Amino acid sequence: MGRGPVQLRRIENKINRQVTFSKRRSGLLKKAHEISVLCDAEVALIVFSTKGKLYEYSSQDSSMDVILERYQRYSFEERAVLDPSIGNQANWGDEYGSLKIKLDALQKSQRQLLGEQLDPLTTKELQQLEQQLDSSLKHIRSRKNQLLFESISELQKKRRSH
Repeated sequence: MGRGPVQLRRIENKINRQVTFSKRRSGLLKKAHEISVLCDAEVALIVFSTKGKLYEYSSQDSSMDVILERYQRYSFEERAVLDPSIGNQANWGDEYGSLKIKLDALQKSQRQLLGEQLDPLTTKELQQLEQQLDSSLKHIRSRKNQLLFESISELQKKRRSH
């Protein structure tokens, strides 16, 4: 025999509310998995508990980041159609992607300049990195020497004036 309709209102008893949350969360995650498998759909589900704990699900073939980026792109394009003033900003998603790629490349380069993540580099790439470091070191030494000479000149002028 089935249950009657559940009255939708906040459960006042804390323990009952937590038990219901736990059971329904599990059911919701299960349903998200089922729809992704049965219908070959990309699914992302995010749930925060009252204490701020994160529960998430994303379909096997897709990561949460990929699905969220797709959602942002889609919702932005939809808003651009509805509000033409947003059309001027239509390439922001593309610009974000290219800037993210550039940032990742710069961070990788910085790590390599610090001597980290050198294993995947070829001998030629390591030689180029070494030449770049040598060139940088020459510039640094040159600037340091310039400052030292200026300092010495200042001290000599002060000594002559006394």
